[in-house]
Amino acid sequence: MSLTVEIRKKLAAFDLALSFSSAQGTLGLLGASGCGKSYTLKCIAGIETPDEGRIILDGRTLLDTAKHINLPPQQRHVGYLFQNYALFPNMTVRQNILCGLRREPDRARRQAKLQEVLQLLQLQAVADSRPARLSGGEAQRAALARILVSQPQLLLLDEPFAALDTHLRDRLQVELEALLEQLQQPAILVTHSRDEAYHLCRQIAVIDQGQLLTLKNTDALFADPGSPRAAVLTGCKNITPARAAGPRLIELPDWGIKLTTQQPVAPGLTAAGIRAHAFDPAARTNYHPVAFERPVEEPFEWTLPFRWQGQAPASQPVWWRVPKRDLTQPLPPGLGVDPEQILLLYD
Repeated sequence: MSLTVEIRKKLAAFDLALSFSSAQGTLGLLGASGCGKSYTLKCIAGIETPDEGRIILDGRTLLDTAKHINLPPQQRHVGYLFQNYALFPNMTVRQNILCGLRREPDRARRQAKLQEVLQLLQLQAVADSRPARLSGGEAQRAALARILVSQPQLLLLDEPFAALDTHLRDRLQVELEALLEQLQQPAILVTHSRDEAYHLCRQIAVIDQGQLLTLKNTDALFADPGSPRAAVLTGCKNITPARAAGPRLIELPDWGIKLTTQQPVAPGLTAAGIRAHAFDPAARTNYHPVAFERPVEEPFEWTLPFRWQGQAPASQPVWWRVPKRDLTQPLPPGLGVDPEQILLLYD
């Protein structure tokens, strides 16, 4: 699968202007609510039309405003999974899936495809049940089955876990990850959850106010988000202004310290980030004295806010997160951080 998206749209809150390409696997569109992720997905599906741009899927033009090409949704060969799954409540699972086969004229082929997808998604036991009687996982698989029988070239997943409680969401993430891997089905996942994006996506495009901040392989993005906003969206809790003090040395004026970095410092550095789990009381590299503030207990870990010895009084405390089993008393007099754990951030 190859997908190219270049679209522009004047929206009420901002101007959407995105340009990206994706190949095999699942691409995540990660960003805060209202940043343009779902609108982009709807443009790919043909539900919305941008002011200008083009969308090409596997060499086939779905949209090209300059050439007046705009294929209707039913001709785009993409499957769209809505947040609420959009199953017809008065139909059984079997009948819902058959709706995805309404353009198949041969009755025998319809039934064969139906049985194949029921078995593939383990829905045989609930084939004659209506959506109200399904569990969250069964409803999601039924909605996917209705899409997959039409053999889409691309699967579009619009916040598929948004309406679920935490326990069910975590379980269905694992199920969906295994299913996409089994099917080898190219997909785009819209989410505001860094955990969902990390677990399910091979690549992640970070979007903020209609602009693409970066697109990287998932591991590379979390290791080096590149900008302060991308660092926030990937869950970095400690971000502070920074300036170069040497080829691999940065000064953090609000924290009153200097840190050695693994990455060379490039021109245009504006900030640095350190993830809350990265501090180490046993590290001697980048070690500085700290003063701890009131700790915050969570179910399985402690969040320990602290200040560096020379930190500016008006600046926010730094967060150190420690699993409960690893916390020792008394608290250490100082903390260090490995140079490779320091994120260099540029606007």
